[in-house]
Amino acid sequence: MCLFGALKMNLLMLLTLAALAKCAHSCPDLCSCSFPASGAEVVCSQSSLTHFPADGLPSNTTRLSIQSTKLSSITASHLSAVPRLNYLQLYHNNLTSLPSDLLKDVPHLDTLDLTGNRLIHLPPNVFDHASLRSLVLKNNLIGKADAEWFTGNSSLTWLDLSGNRLSSIPATLLQKMPNLDNLDLSDNSLQDLHPDALRNLHHLGTLNLAGNNFTSLKPTTFMHNLKLSQLFLYENQLRELPVTLFQGLQHLELLLLNGNQLQNFPLGLLDDKEIFFRMILTGNPWRCDEKMEYLWKWLTVHSQNVIFLEEVTCAAPEALKNRQVVSLTESELGLQKIED
Repeated sequence: MCLFGALKMNLLMLLTLAALAKCAHSCPDLCSCSFPASGAEVVCSQSSLTHFPADGLPSNTTRLSIQSTKLSSITASHLSAVPRLNYLQLYHNNLTSLPSDLLKDVPHLDTLDLTGNRLIHLPPNVFDHASLRSLVLKNNLIGKADAEWFTGNSSLTWLDLSGNRLSSIPATLLQKMPNLDNLDLSDNSLQDLHPDALRNLHHLGTLNLAGNNFTSLKPTTFMHNLKLSQLFLYENQLRELPVTLFQGLQHLELLLLNGNQLQNFPLGLLDDKEIFFRMILTGNPWRCDEKMEYLWKWLTVHSQNVIFLEEVTCAAPEALKNRQVVSLTESELGLQKIED
């Protein structure tokens, strides 16, 4: 009897292990699966998919991508089936809202990509998830960013809110992200930044403010972001730049100012920006008169630092229109030579 009992128990264990193995290597309909040692990776990209692919989803899934489908809702219950998940991409679906408890059962989630959905308003605490480091909300319909998305300091290092309908960004939201390295706010309707918006972002390396409606920036806008290496300000309506705007940014390597309304640079704006610094200035209505002296001299000395230098041309006065700035002479700029 003891032998029979032992055999029966071993048989049950084998059947259980077989069932678990089968479950771990199953795959939902309309999806494809791979099974590396790190955990199952599932991709669902059939346009006919309308619901979360719960049936057959491997319990050891670590990466899940649902893209270009008709998925319109997702719940915490759905994600509870994949507790080891660390990467979730919900790319170009029909999501219009998210539940506030969405991430409560995926403690290892590192990356959440919600690009290209129809999200308008997000509830409080929706991203209050300790391990989340990368959050992409690109190309949605979000009109308001809310500090209450997080209850306390976030571990985010990457935040992408580009391509939404934001007219402002609350300083209290960004102040909860002291580890942020990359911030993308491009292609919104921002006109100004709160003076304290970037104050807490001491690790910020890349900042993208392109494609907004900025006409000016405060002199101290970037004074707390001394690790900035890439700064994108192109395609705004900037008319002038404060002389101290880039002061202290010793690590700045790439500055894009193309497509603004700049006519000249103030004396000293680019001082100490030489070795690894690169810049694009095309598409601005440069006025080639005596106020162009500083930029003209800087371009002449540092021509290797300017991408598309030949396209940096005068818009005025009429006599110099379309002339390359670096080709001008002192007399053409109206500069008076001091005789010895």
